[in-house]
Order: sequence, then structure tokens, then C-alpha cells
Amino acid sequence: MGGMVDVMVRAGGPGDAQAVLRLLDGATAWLVEQGRTGQWGTEPASADPRRVAQADGWAKGGGLWLAQVGEQPVGALVVGSAYDYVPPATEPELYVNLLVTDRAYTGAGIGGRLLAHAADLARERGVELLRVDCYAGDDGALVRWYERQGFTRTTGFTVERPGRPPWPGQLLTRRL
Repeated sequence: MGGMVDVMVRAGGPGDAQAVLRLLDGATAWLVEQGRTGQWGTEPASADPRRVAQADGWAKGGGLWLAQVGEQPVGALVVGSAYDYVPPATEPELYVNLLVTDRAYTGAGIGGRLLAHAADLARERGVELLRVDCYAGDDGALVRWYERQGFTRTTGFTVERPGRPPWPGQLLTRRL
């Protein structure tokens, strides 16, 4: 698609779990097409009971925000507390738990728009630190994308997963 589109960001709620799963499914399929199966595997999130429960928790948890073009959700952001697999923050923070966008809108700046919204939320709460973690495997393209969004890489880590390959992660921070 490319170019800017008119994107509105709205608070998500309990009815938005399906939209999140649809975005995750689309992103997973795109990653598989690119041969990038290390990030989210090959199976749709909507077919994984653990991911379905996670999406439901996000939708009900108060930290979900959706980017929309018209009535169509084209991106999702979840903010809240850091995951337990990353080193804890040493000061108050807002943590980006999920960022996913519709691949049909690649290049339209939707991910950046949602991260700007996360920064606004942090500022509203009087917090000066925004943190995010992402997949650090393959060619590191995702890490570099976050760096272009103003984040700085800090700690690398590995999540051990029983019966599956370990997941290499990168923690990044952005000072507000």
C-alpha cells in the first residue's frame, strides 16, 4: 500500500480479541512466506488455545489499543507490565506487550503511529521510560525497525521453550 493513510487510534475492549487474532494470523502468515518462522512459528494464533486466551486477556485487560482505517482494525498495541522473561525495570515504565500491524498496510506508518500513542500514554502517566522486547533472530530486521522508531537496544535474552527451539529476544528502551 505504502504512503500515509488516515489512521485513528481507539481503545480496545473485550469485543476486540478476534481483531487481534486476525492481525496475528495475518502477520504469522506473512512471516512464514518470508521464511521467518522463528518469530511466531507457522501455526495461526487463532488455532492455538494459549494465544486465543492471551488475546482475550489483552482485550479485557485495559491495555489494548487498535489502529483503524475506517471501521477496519489495521494494527494492535498492548501496553502494560513487562514480561517476566526480561530484566525488571529500575524505574516506573510502560511496557509494549504487543505490536502487530496488517501487512496490507506495510509502509503506511501504522506501527510507528501506535508506538507514538504508547509514548503519549506513558507521558500522561508521568513515566519517562518505554520498553519493548522483540524477536532478535534471523537477520535482526525487527530490532533495527525498533531502532528506527527511536528505541535503543539494551539486553539480549533467550526464552527456553520445551519441545521447541529457544527464542532469541532483544530488549529495547526509549527515553521520553
